[in-house]
Amino acid sequence: MNDKELEFSVFCIESVAERLGCKGERVYELLTEKSSILKEYIIPNYEVLHTLSKEYIVDDIIAYMQQEGVVG
Repeated sequence: MNDKELEFSVFCIESVAERLGCKGERVYELLTEKSSILKEYIIPNYEVLHTLSKEYIVDDIIAYMQQEGVVG
């Protein structure tokens, strides 16, 4: 993971946490320990995702989390 991907990952985690009303640590856990969304979706798709709006990115990640069963 390069610096841009790391920065984007933190942005995604904090943005999703804000939307869900929880701490970033919890979202990180959901994306890495309860699933592999960070490693298998967010980072590999950085080139496309980082060009989209914050709202779209957050909606997309939460939908993926729901699909994987890590959030209701």
